[in-house]
Amino acid sequence: ADRKKLHTAPVGQVFRLRPFHVLVATGGGYAGYRKYEDYKLEQLEKRGIEVPVKLASEWEVALYKSVPTRLLSRAWGRLNQVELPTWLRKPVYSLYIWTFGVNMKEAAVEDLHHYRNLSEFFRRKLKPQARPVCCLHSVISPSDGKILNFGQVKNCEVEQVKGVTYSLESFLGPRISTEELHFSQAPPGNSFQQQLVTKEGNELYHCVIYLAPGDYHCFHSPTDWRVSHRRHFPGSLMSVNPGVARWIKELFCHNERVVLTGDWKHGFFSLTAVGATNVGSIRIYFDQDLHTNSPCYSKGSYNDFSFISNNNKEGIPMRKGEHLGEFNLGSTIVLIFEAPKDFKFHLKAGQKIRFGEALGSL
Repeated sequence: ADRKKLHTAPVGQVFRLRPFHVLVATGGGYAGYRKYEDYKLEQLEKRGIEVPVKLASEWEVALYKSVPTRLLSRAWGRLNQVELPTWLRKPVYSLYIWTFGVNMKEAAVEDLHHYRNLSEFFRRKLKPQARPVCCLHSVISPSDGKILNFGQVKNCEVEQVKGVTYSLESFLGPRISTEELHFSQAPPGNSFQQQLVTKEGNELYHCVIYLAPGDYHCFHSPTDWRVSHRRHFPGSLMSVNPGVARWIKELFCHNERVVLTGDWKHGFFSLTAVGATNVGSIRIYFDQDLHTNSPCYSKGSYNDFSFISNNNKEGIPMRKGEHLGEFNLGSTIVLIFEAPKDFKFHLKAGQKIRFGEALGSL
């Protein structure tokens, strides 16, 4: 008679599912499934078996976008900044080194206890002579990574991987004013690609470099050029590994990115740093006003910033090999530039490349 009554909530209240939870669980599970599919494709490629292109449908892309990758990336960034106890640093960093094949012999500081947190370890500097800059070629690799694709831009479409393209105009955004970039005005009616080519007889070229988590995370100037303008596209932070790039058309147009445009001796030149999952942080050393992966943004929006002012008519001059910026973990760099028709790449699709090595020359 003295027993206490046990009050229980209705089953419907206990197991109430909210739409956000359903989206996260479904999207996360599907992302995991895609990771497994990517692994199987990589194994087939290693055996020399050609894999047919199979693009994601609209609902698959929408489902992937439902995963809160921006929120997860911000959380990952804060976690990376937590200072680790001295006794824990070597085991944690050693696991990362073993997992991603990091070569610590190239690091300026090889002692793992020196890095207070994961963020410092990711952004480690190299020894001065670890990456000699090639002086014989006009364009060098701005970073370590894997060459996904390169060649001429055709029909206003750029290949992110073999057989999968994206729109040049969607990627770079509307053309910047000709006064700002010192370009001659293109005749009205020309295609977006033709408007970027400023000199008769020139062509537009592109090169896509994927930075894996174990690669050196800083990127440098690929040539001598002047940066006149920065355009920041807030967006998704989907994975940009080759498997996903083969699966989602216009992946680079969906993701957050920072487009630097300007000119070099042959005309138009641009370098774009593309964000990815856990890589919401993109830093440009000379641009203190840039803030990526903000909590709030308008879908499809972008913001512009000009480095041309009354006091600075030339923009930001960059020397070949000069430090330009860094990623928090690893991502993708896309070069789109104008050059004469006899420009030749010294590359092979799929090859590993290091910062300072030749990309191409005249």
